Amino acid sequence: MKKIENKCPLCSRENGGVMQDHHLKPKMFKTRTRDVHDSNNKISIHKICHQKIHATFSEKDLFDYYHTIERLLESEQIQKFVKWISKKPLDFYDKSIETRSRKRKRKK
Repeated sequence: MKKIENKCPLCSRENGGVMQDHHLKPKMFKTRTRDVHDSNNKISIHKICHQKIHATFSEKDLFDYYHTIERLLESEQIQKFVKWISKKPLDFYDKSIETRSRKRKRKK
């Protein structure tokens, strides 16, 4: 039986608001590794935390290096984000500016 955590593993705030599953090793690499289907590969985090991870790192970066919470927290950008979000209410959500700018670049 999988243990249900009471806190988001990234920001350490209480669970609440919108929670999403994050695959520590991206699903797009499922042909290269079997552990993408492993239940230990998926964590439940706040939507805003999930968006920040994907706005900060490419899928390849996530697969190659940032595939644990500890490694994600090594990033200076993630550390700044965690410090900032820790002061926000659980239901706070603001689309990342980085995500919007990436979407605009993809449309070009």
